[in-house]
Amino acid sequence: MPVPMKIDFVSDIACPWCAVGLASLQQALRHSADAVQATLHFQPFELNPDMPPEGEDVDEHLARKYGGTPEQFARNRDAIRERGAAVGFAFKPEGRGRIVNTFDAHRLLHWAGLQGAAAQLALKQALLQAYHGRGERVDHADVLLGAVRAAGLDEAAARAVLAGDDHAADVRAAEAEWQRAGIRAVPAVVINDRHLISGGQPPEVFEQALRQIAQSAGH
Repeated sequence: MPVPMKIDFVSDIACPWCAVGLASLQQALRHSADAVQATLHFQPFELNPDMPPEGEDVDEHLARKYGGTPEQFARNRDAIRERGAAVGFAFKPEGRGRIVNTFDAHRLLHWAGLQGAAAQLALKQALLQAYHGRGERVDHADVLLGAVRAAGLDEAAARAVLAGDDHAADVRAAEAEWQRAGIRAVPAVVINDRHLISGGQPPEVFEQALRQIAQSAGH
């Protein structure tokens, strides 16, 4: 009998490892469906909350934030693309181009979450595809609404969310809560409010952890 499990996936659309981690976790959940019945909740984390409206070239941003050379960044992109391919996520070969502000995307994800876990997952996947798969600007309303359409959600309702500041306070409160809980890097996968798995782990690492937690919960 599968054990019910709550999984909070703390992440940012701007983070390529979050795309890898989500695809990897989903593969692990499919493989462990005999033991685990998971409910997935996406929680907001902004890697660059102060990113200005025009965004920033990705290589310039990475060099300023972490140091490194364009050659190193290209090698890292290749490594991430290989990891993505292994779990079925196709990154745009040239990369995402610009780092952009993701706050409106997080507002829409909160809105989608109010409609249920399946709606939120569909929108999260559509946003990751738009940004990392096609290199689109997920700070632009037309791209965000395209992701809403791709997820099968109500475009008019989403447009109304973007036109105002609906869910802004909710997103900021959730971000602050996860930071207080000690989350400093993403993706962070928090299971049943107590078990933390950090980073874009391979599916077998997630699966092993899920099965161990399910087994201990079943005792």
